[in-house]
Amino acid sequence: MTTAQTIAQLERQRFDAQVSHDFPTLEKIFADDLIYTHSNGHQDSKASYIESIRAGQSRYDKVDIEDLTVRAYNDDHTAVVNGLIQIDLGPGADGQPAHTRIKYVVVYIKTDAHGWQLVLWHAQKQAA
Repeated sequence: MTTAQTIAQLERQRFDAQVSHDFPTLEKIFADDLIYTHSNGHQDSKASYIESIRAGQSRYDKVDIEDLTVRAYNDDHTAVVNGLIQIDLGPGADGQPAHTRIKYVVVYIKTDAHGWQLVLWHAQKQAA
């Protein structure tokens, strides 16, 4: 499997884990020094982001990947991902379904100790 295929698979696993609240998978995928910048500019660490999912502050009912490009660097030890996703956020304050489209960039690094881990997420909201 190529680096691009491995990272694309890892991205799908991560989104599935966010939806299903699979915290052991998120703990494994996210590096301890993760910087997670949301589309509203709020920034989380690994611990605070996982806690926000646990507490329901970051909610994902469904994540669909619309576009995904993976570029490998550093002898296949670094991967940069550019993606476009559609997120179903569950019911909004008015009770109606809430959706958002996000363009994002993530960086994964590969180490002998942990394999591939996500170290950076940066998101930007898109027009519906």
